[in-house]
Amino acid sequence: MSDKYIFSSESVGEGHPDKVCDTISDAILDACLTGDKHSRVACETFVKSNIVVVGGEITTNSKFDYNNVIRAAIRGIGYVNNDDVFHADKVFINNYLTRQSADIAQGVDAKKAKGKKHAEQGAGDQGIMFGYASNETPELMPAPIMFAHRLGRKLTEVRKSGKVPWLRPDAKSQVSVEYVNGKPTRITNAVISTQHTADVDHAEIEKFCIEKIIKAVLPKSMLTKDTEYLINPTGRFVVGGPEGDSGLTGRKIIVDTYGGMGRHGGGAFSGKDPSKVDRSAAYMGRWVAKNVVAAGLAAKCEVQFAYAIGHPKPVSVHIDTFGTGSVSDADILKAVLKVFSFKPADIVGQLNLLRPIYSKTTNYGHFGKDDKDITWESTDKAAALKKAVK
Repeated sequence: MSDKYIFSSESVGEGHPDKVCDTISDAILDACLTGDKHSRVACETFVKSNIVVVGGEITTNSKFDYNNVIRAAIRGIGYVNNDDVFHADKVFINNYLTRQSADIAQGVDAKKAKGKKHAEQGAGDQGIMFGYASNETPELMPAPIMFAHRLGRKLTEVRKSGKVPWLRPDAKSQVSVEYVNGKPTRITNAVISTQHTADVDHAEIEKFCIEKIIKAVLPKSMLTKDTEYLINPTGRFVVGGPEGDSGLTGRKIIVDTYGGMGRHGGGAFSGKDPSKVDRSAAYMGRWVAKNVVAAGLAAKCEVQFAYAIGHPKPVSVHIDTFGTGSVSDADILKAVLKVFSFKPADIVGQLNLLRPIYSKTTNYGHFGKDDKDITWESTDKAAALKKAVK
């Protein structure tokens, strides 16, 4: 008897209010790292209507105009239309950024301090992190989230080309995939909601999204006569972005990771420098899991590990291949611990994270991208893992 189920994942466009906030927070992080690679950054952003609020803790020697960085980030998204309430050149900006707590800093800094039991760089906070990989797609990512990201990327590409003038920045996508015996077999449902100008007919939007977006980027072999297409299901999406809804940094963590297929530790990524293990260790987890799958040691792999604030080593590391491993999970774990170092300082060094690369990660997932700066997508340790299990 076959095991059959449907799994769905969503993605959001750059103009979604929460992604606007992620984009601003990562733009500020990159600006800090450009002038000072040792910057400590924890930047949160809130947007609503024509207001931008940034707050958090930043310690940096980098000199730049925060307002200019914020406006440039909004302009890059595409909120520049004359009728935009949320407009790059017209938003009101409130800045509530302060310096990082000295108590947190001494735990992270690689030097001795009163009450600290070592002189190594420690984790910036306690927490649990997960990494995941699957052989379902060329990117070694789950199919539903990668398909949803493809829709969002294509929609943004067309909008920014100017070829479809009625498209506006806010958008969401969702794809449902049927699995049979653990393998993705067909797409049962594809959803696109895109903001648009008031003068375009719904039928035109529907035809465009189905023919020029969905059928252009999703596998033809997985689209069947029974695939359901839901385009702007409310019938109208003119009021969008921060005018229509508030946004906050870090509210799209499942979109940022594995679409719900792999677990999430709970910590958001955007606006945080790599001393924050919420971000850097999640990237490490992806690197490890992807190399396990790339090495052929498993069809699926999830890595879980945990930290205590200020402590230089993880307090636990766990591997789960969901019964797909070619060797035991225990043997894979031994190989992983031999090939990789999970110390926070070593993660930063292994993945070369002290660079202004984070705006590349913000939209359409932090994983599954083909970019030389996204070092955690490299499969350069696959051969070493194979050797280590022999």
